[in-house]
This record gives sequence, C-alpha cells and structure tokens, in this order.
Amino acid sequence: MNDSEPDFESRGDDGDKLSDILARLRPDANGRVTLERLDNALAERSFGAFIALFAIPNLVPLPPGATLVLGLPLILVTWQMMASRHARVWFPERIARFSIDGERCMRLLARILPWLRWIESAVRPRFWFVETRRAERVLGAFGLVLAIVVFFPIPFGNWLPALALAIIGLSATERDGYGLIVGLVIGVLSILLAGLVILAAGFLLALLF
Repeated sequence: MNDSEPDFESRGDDGDKLSDILARLRPDANGRVTLERLDNALAERSFGAFIALFAIPNLVPLPPGATLVLGLPLILVTWQMMASRHARVWFPERIARFSIDGERCMRLLARILPWLRWIESAVRPRFWFVETRRAERVLGAFGLVLAIVVFFPIPFGNWLPALALAIIGLSATERDGYGLIVGLVIGVLSILLAGLVILAAGFLLALLF
C-alpha cells in the first residue's frame, strides 16, 4: 500500500457499530469462541476494532494479572498496525485457534458492551485526517507505546492508556478525527502519568535501600 491509498479502517456497508457486531457474536458448534471467528466477524475494520476490544476489558475490574493476558494481544495488534502491509489483523494459526468457553465469553461481553456503547455514543464519522499509510504507521507506533504501558503492571497506570486505546480504536473504526484527537491527548497524559509513577517508585526504593 502506498501513501496515496485510503486507510484500511472502514465501517462496512451495513453501517453496524462494533457493539452491534459483538452483540450478535455466538459460540461455534463446540460451544467455543475462537480468535479466528472473532476476526472474521470484525472483517476489514479489525485493526481498530481489536484495539478497542482488547483495551476495554482493562476498564472494568478484573482479576490480578489480567492486564498481562490482555496486553499481549494489544501489543501484537498495534505492532501489526505499525508494520504490517495487510489490511486486517493477522494471527498465527496457533493463536487464531485460541478459544474461550462460549458462556464465559458471553458474560465478558455483557460487561464490555455497556462501556463500548458509552464510548460509541460520542464517536461518529467526521474530520478524518489519517489518510496515508505513513500516518497509519505513526498511529500504530503510538498505540504500541500505550499497549506496552497497559501490559506492565504499573500501579494506577493501566486505566488511562486502556481508555485512550479504546477511544483510538473506535475512532479509527468509525473514522472520527475528533475522537482520535481526544484519544491521543489522553494517551499522552497516560504515558506521562505512568512515567511519573515509575519515577516515584524508583525514588522511594532509593530512599528505602
């Protein structure tokens, strides 16, 4: 893809929002939901959609260590957005076959969908300025930095970058430039906050030892 081509995120012909697509998601015949099944459902909007999908669970209370599990897919997706030539997320076959129990997935979606619809209520196509592949790569690189911050268990440092990624992902999916700007601002603030937390922790450790 060259810099004159349009970006790879689109809403699709039916205009369904991401929450509508996820609300229709159902387990397969084995009662499982695989990443491959989810990727097929999200189709060409998969970069922004997967970023939002893996970021939003970090906004709700989850067991300790959950950010490590959810952070790895975020890193994979944002890295591909930065480096890949494909128009959608590509998962290695072994990862694509990863599945979770259908009932557990439906319960998780029930917790995610209200947050997703809340963010979606403010997102709509307008003022989209990420029109070149180079700009997409820069956006992917910034998302990768945020994904790394989400991945590491920084006290009080995961919620804001996860919110920024959720907004950025949905804005990319819906081609909302104003929403993207909001996500970028929150992302910069979250990186600064995480840096301050790390510096404060380092200073405290230096005083103690």
